[in-house]
Amino acid sequence: MHAMPLMLGVLAALAIAYRFYSAFLSAKVAAFDDSRVTPAHTFNDGQNYDPTNRWVLFGHHFAAISGAGPLIGPVLAIQFGYMPGLIWLVLGVCLAGAVQDMLVLWASVRTGGKSLAEITRNALGPVAGTAASIAILFIVIIALSGLGIIVVKALGGEEVKLPVGTQIHSVQSIESREKGDKWLVTIPRGATVAYPNGAQYTRSEGFLLSLPRTDMTTSTGPSGLDLQVPAGSVEKIKGSSWGTFTIFCTIPIAMFVGWYMTTFRKGKIIEASLIGAAAVLASTVAGNWIPGSFLEPYFSLSREGTIIAICVYGFIASVLPVWLLLVPRDYLSSFLKIGTIALLVVGVIVANPKLEAPAVNMHFIGGGGPYFAGPIFPYVFICIMCGAVSGFHALVASGTTPKMVNKESDIRVIGYGAMLMEGLVAVTALIAAAALPQGDYWAINIDLSKLSQYTDVLTKMNANVDHLDVIEQQVGGETLRGRTGGAVTLAVGMSNIMTEAMKKVSGTISLDGVVKYWYHFAIMFEALFILTTIDTGTRIARFLVQEVFGRVYKPLAEVDWKPGVWISSFVVSLAWGSLIWSGSIQTIWPMFGIANQLLAGIALCVVTTLLVQNGRGRYAWVTVLPMVFVLTTTLTASAQMLMKFWGDVQVGLQQKAYPQAITGGVCFSAIVLLLCCFLIVIVYAIAEWVQPRKRAA
Repeated sequence: MHAMPLMLGVLAALAIAYRFYSAFLSAKVAAFDDSRVTPAHTFNDGQNYDPTNRWVLFGHHFAAISGAGPLIGPVLAIQFGYMPGLIWLVLGVCLAGAVQDMLVLWASVRTGGKSLAEITRNALGPVAGTAASIAILFIVIIALSGLGIIVVKALGGEEVKLPVGTQIHSVQSIESREKGDKWLVTIPRGATVAYPNGAQYTRSEGFLLSLPRTDMTTSTGPSGLDLQVPAGSVEKIKGSSWGTFTIFCTIPIAMFVGWYMTTFRKGKIIEASLIGAAAVLASTVAGNWIPGSFLEPYFSLSREGTIIAICVYGFIASVLPVWLLLVPRDYLSSFLKIGTIALLVVGVIVANPKLEAPAVNMHFIGGGGPYFAGPIFPYVFICIMCGAVSGFHALVASGTTPKMVNKESDIRVIGYGAMLMEGLVAVTALIAAAALPQGDYWAINIDLSKLSQYTDVLTKMNANVDHLDVIEQQVGGETLRGRTGGAVTLAVGMSNIMTEAMKKVSGTISLDGVVKYWYHFAIMFEALFILTTIDTGTRIARFLVQEVFGRVYKPLAEVDWKPGVWISSFVVSLAWGSLIWSGSIQTIWPMFGIANQLLAGIALCVVTTLLVQNGRGRYAWVTVLPMVFVLTTTLTASAQMLMKFWGDVQVGLQQKAYPQAITGGVCFSAIVLLLCCFLIVIVYAIAEWVQPRKRAA
């Protein structure tokens, strides 16, 4: 199967949905009325409430909702094959995700720009409102950690422990040097790593080991040197200084754009956009000079350093005025995102790559894969959230965006249109990952610490065993193996598609030298998606913390009270940063999926209630049907994950592996809490739905 027919079919489906279904929702269900004064005008303060051009606001909203989900979820879902994810993306975005986003934005605008928690409180009472507030706060923290860990996996360095008893065979030469109390040993390509459980795998690329300062035990084997790895040895994965530099540059560039179009050249939006876009592209090219330069140590961050950096960014972005960083960065990012997606769509059509992944992967259809131990149902719907339907979007649609809507008719293009654009992002990500040779896909996406468990998969699927080291050289010497999380996989897939498309257009000219620029542009593109969601999400969580705890201490509820802003922003950043610090992609992403979809259920439930209360109950099916489907998949996954986490607690206690027991207990408790909060909301909502019927009787 080739990609072009699929892409054309998806574009047609999205166009039909926007033309007809969103028009029906606008005219009949929500009944937009431009004569109504929006909160942006009523409460205009130049800080949080500010009437904004709908295309600028579209850019902000699209940038805020389009985080890691539409990029990463489809990449990870290739575990099950490409077809299940593709079907869910197209149907989900048209009938569920875009419906939720548009109607939640409408509900918030009609209620003075209130948050989803406050809308729930007003519609269903204080008990349901409190339950929704608690659930939303937990969900936001989990969501931000799920988004942030993708940046950490793509940019930060890592140290992966090697099991005691690991041996390395067929080493052609060993380069070693002392560093403190360690030996740094470079292993060339072609070496075979043999694990204590009997599994072994030949590495197609070279890698770096850090060994304790003991005598290295080597011997001469039939194919070269054999190395006995001592206890306490780790494989070192270098951080991406090129990518980190480029992302860092986007922050002052965004602040400059904000100052330029609000102060220096007020209203010159296109002019500021062109300058900002050119500066971002220039920073991507300039990043090529960072590796090997005196600046490399400052931008080649460890895992921990990357976590601290994004937490500091989230805090700063949350406390600054929206016009200075949040809106211009999101607006600038949206241009790059939309432009890149349009370019990638064209690239897919021109290159028309073959989809190397199977339509349905029978090897993992029943579970047991590196990301999701469970079967294709319900985990494909938990893996792919953003791009199909995402509860996190309801927070943006009832957070910063409704406070800037100029008139109600703008809601259609901002709410429904931006979500369709995100669905297209997810489809392109899925195609880019599915077009990769399966050996390369699995080599990148299997955690090095779990490599011994999946050597059979790698051996079976890796037809091009020497291909990964070639790709590493093409992308500028970056380490690719074991870069789980999906971001690196997508960047490699995007760079391959764009390079192949350029080759077809240019004819016989060799363009291999541009692969590294496409790769790092893709990394920057992905990180912009994620960081623009982190800054908006942290601000939304800060609003929520101030709302909840402002009931205890009233000054805290004032969004302009500086100590309250700083304290709540610090608490939120610390909370999601701590989850990233202690978690992994295999733990956080499924948790993120369940929490996110439960929030989607709450949002659809609340919007249904508002339709009933406003005399539009006959249209409630537009929200009830997607709500029932989302809850069916999510509650099934919740039950399975609860059993898994409870098993982790028991095993951890039996084996005295207390960190495992604590992690399992925390995850188990969080899911139980979220389920309880959701059940409270749904019970109160159903009571409200049937009440008018009783009155009529």
